[in-house]
Amino acid sequence: MLLLLHGTYWSRVWQRVLDDISAAGLRPIAVDFPGFGRSGGELTVEAASVPRLSAWLLRFLDSIGHKGPVMVAGHDIGGGVAQHLMLAGAVEVPRVAVVNGIMYDSWPVPGVARFRDPAVAAATTRDDVLAARRVSVVKALGRPASEAEITEYLDPWTDPRVARSWLALAGAADHRYTMEMLPALLRSKTPKLLVWGEDDPFQTVNFAERYAREIPNTKLVRISSAGHIPMENDPKGVAGALAEFFAGKQ
Repeated sequence: MLLLLHGTYWSRVWQRVLDDISAAGLRPIAVDFPGFGRSGGELTVEAASVPRLSAWLLRFLDSIGHKGPVMVAGHDIGGGVAQHLMLAGAVEVPRVAVVNGIMYDSWPVPGVARFRDPAVAAATTRDDVLAARRVSVVKALGRPASEAEITEYLDPWTDPRVARSWLALAGAADHRYTMEMLPALLRSKTPKLLVWGEDDPFQTVNFAERYAREIPNTKLVRISSAGHIPMENDPKGVAGALAEFFAGKQ
């Protein structure tokens, strides 16, 4: 099984690569965290940190009856959750991939960090979240997009519960979680893959380059002319890199 994790967007980011990953003989499951995408529930700030989302994944795996190792790929904040799950050791993670994900002190970006202020979050309406997400989605796609496509990305946030969950994730965004993982990452022998849209204005490629230099057993695959969601710019390239990595010899 290959878990595909989202960050400040939702599982829609993986849609264009699922078929090709499946065709490689893998079983991808694009997960929506509670209160995101089409999932039920609602996140609170206390439940939305990287460690708490990593712990939630253990309950998710138990709920679907999965036993044994699980491979994980994470985008954006989901990349931090994927790394945490690997290091925590509660479940065996033989390989992990990070796609334009968080690392070091690369996050939260200013558009997310401002919602860490409880007063700002409390004064933010569903429509405010929708407007902020529209700006972010248009920028993250890194290519022209139709209004129908943008609307599809934004649709979950029309639900106030989902908007509140996004605010909780933003409120919990703190780079101390990725910085705290560094000592263990430097000792980690787990194979790691970074897949990176080179033109990402949010999680810039220099962080991935540093990670590939410093963290053992890490390979960086650069996706040219691609932004924060490279699955949208070069789905074949991203799916091919992930399939080769996860379906290769362990």
